[in-house]
Amino acid sequence: MSHSDERSNPFETVSDVEISRKEYYRTVLDTNVLAPLRILLNDPRGLFGFSTIVFFILVGTVGVWLTNPPDGTGGVLLSPFQNMEYPLGTDRYGNDLMLGLIHATPFMLLMIAGGALYNISVATIVGTFAGYKGGRIDEILMMICDAIIAVPGLPLVIVIAVIFEPTNPFVVGIVITLPRWAGLARALRSEVLSVRQESYIEASRTMGIPTRTILRHEIVPNLMPYIMINLVNAARGVIFASVGLYFLGILSVSTQNWGVMMNLAYTAAGSLYTWQSAHWLILPMICVVWLSFGLIMFGQAADKVFNPRLRARHAETVDEEAR
Repeated sequence: MSHSDERSNPFETVSDVEISRKEYYRTVLDTNVLAPLRILLNDPRGLFGFSTIVFFILVGTVGVWLTNPPDGTGGVLLSPFQNMEYPLGTDRYGNDLMLGLIHATPFMLLMIAGGALYNISVATIVGTFAGYKGGRIDEILMMICDAIIAVPGLPLVIVIAVIFEPTNPFVVGIVITLPRWAGLARALRSEVLSVRQESYIEASRTMGIPTRTILRHEIVPNLMPYIMINLVNAARGVIFASVGLYFLGILSVSTQNWGVMMNLAYTAAGSLYTWQSAHWLILPMICVVWLSFGLIMFGQAADKVFNPRLRARHAETVDEEAR
């Protein structure tokens, strides 16, 4: 092929503008990190959600590193602010409840990460692949999804938890969300059916681009707002399901987390019936509601980051404000 032929090919045209390596990394950093962060932080919902997530991550990492686990040396059932050495009070065994909440946070975060990532990863892979390929592959994958959807989720989780008694937080998160990916996979497959007919997808397929590349670079980015919302919902589902199962004593209470604290408050001190020990039950509930609400706000604000139209509009607004 002659030089003139290469120049005439639109896919091999070389840009006349050259940028240095430093400028390239700066552009990548601004596009992928700083711009989404600016959009999130300029939305009150995003600011609250992002701050909440960062706060709990710091509590679960730095907080655990800076403090010792509760040692049961405090008074019995001290109320919050009754003794400033134990600002959130103590439980029936003399444990500092603030230290208990701090040292229960890493278990909760790992459990949320395990369940949410497993749920979204499996659903995205199955749903997008089935929707894009169609035909026999689509039928088989959707038949598997329908079979899993037909299985009652809660009894299945209870049976697995009783038989295997998982204690690793990452595994507990996966067990709790084990059958949930099927419904999301079906919903994602429906979204892919409408996207795969777009002209740029047809062009990519005609050019012989591999399926995994088309899915990764063309289809999944278009589904990111939907995936992000479902990631947040999956994380909230892990929180509520785990706390409920620990509170009912179905999962092993040998670990330290917010659900176990609520279980002990009810079984050891009857916190549902007396105000003397109610703070032992209420404090973990506040953490559950706070983190769940933060995730909802973060998910709603993240729509501006992943939705191309909203992102372009809000990016322009942020840039204008910066000037």
